[in-house]
Amino acid sequence: MGDMQQAPVVIIGAGPAGLMAAEVLAQAGYAVQVYEQMPSAARKFLMAGKTGLNISHTEDVDLFISRYDQADWLSPMVKAFDAVAIQQWMAGLGISSYVGSSGRIFPLEMKAAPLLRAWLARLKQQGVQFFYRHQWLGWADNGDMLFKHAEQVFERPARAVVLATGGGSWRRLGSDAAWVDLLQQQCVDIQPLQASNVGVQVAWSAFMQTLAGQPLKRVTAWVNPQQVWQGEAVISQYGLEGGLIYKLSRALRQQLNAGQVAAFYLDLLPDMTQAQLQQKLQAGGKQSLANVWRKAGLDAVKSNLIRECLAKADWTDSGKVAALAKALPVAIQGFQPIDEAISTSGGVALPGIDNHLMLQAKPGVFCCGEMLDWDAPTGGYLLTACLATGRQAGLGVQDWLQAQ
Repeated sequence: MGDMQQAPVVIIGAGPAGLMAAEVLAQAGYAVQVYEQMPSAARKFLMAGKTGLNISHTEDVDLFISRYDQADWLSPMVKAFDAVAIQQWMAGLGISSYVGSSGRIFPLEMKAAPLLRAWLARLKQQGVQFFYRHQWLGWADNGDMLFKHAEQVFERPARAVVLATGGGSWRRLGSDAAWVDLLQQQCVDIQPLQASNVGVQVAWSAFMQTLAGQPLKRVTAWVNPQQVWQGEAVISQYGLEGGLIYKLSRALRQQLNAGQVAAFYLDLLPDMTQAQLQQKLQAGGKQSLANVWRKAGLDAVKSNLIRECLAKADWTDSGKVAALAKALPVAIQGFQPIDEAISTSGGVALPGIDNHLMLQAKPGVFCCGEMLDWDAPTGGYLLTACLATGRQAGLGVQDWLQAQ
């Protein structure tokens, strides 16, 4: 093993969490090396930003934090690097941001690429070294880090290590969860990875499957009536997908894990009471049923959902139609595969790390980002927590090294 005082801090994974840890450490004057198994940095980050990079959200910080399943644990980290801090950090990279009508924060140019380019350029100016196409293989017998590059296996010493290897979704972009076995070999407790922010499978009739790709707009949904979400979804051949559905992932997953029938409810017309809708449905006169429903606010997709759930003999019963439109049950059979998920739940169990995100079983090794056992819906929450935990891991390395 080489001289530890001269060795760099090694970061494994060049996604947002790893890059933030690298930035914190480089700014503090440490030599930092980032190893990434893909040919370039932050591929999942770039993919997520193709349709508009939603990096955070301006809602009240306590409400923001409540969106996480590990809210109490994440709270101090997110509050230390909240939406305001993220906007200031982006501005420091020369990236202006704006707040959308929903409160979500986007770069002015919307895309992730300009932000990533500016970030990588600044890190390189700060002396951070990047090594791409380097697969992490674990630890050598002498404690050095093991890597494979160009079919060659070699060792690298490290003063400290930050693992920022991502979750288990989007394997083709680098998040392949190969780290699970490596950490379990070191007696690190890992909660099983499960698909999160992913489409749900519904046993549609052949008729509904013909509507694949059609949007379901301006609806609310809930698993528990105490938490109602508003948004949009998309009909797919296998079921439903989209931001609104992803917000239900955690509650639906809990039902499935408990062996319960998993289901949620849709309010197809949240801006209208059941009585108002029934009155509109009764005012149709001699118009066709389709026209009556359309004028009442039930577009083709919403009308077809009602037909999917209601016997044909009841289609003319305005009371039953109105009641169903306001609380339409959707039973799910499961989730799409983990590799189609935007993120994963599960990961390094939180009791196995300290407040600095250092592994209890592996002193000097810190974890951050999606590989930790926390979960959140899309909407800026995932990226915010990745940045916040990356920052925390970087600060943790500093504290640990200073104490040595």
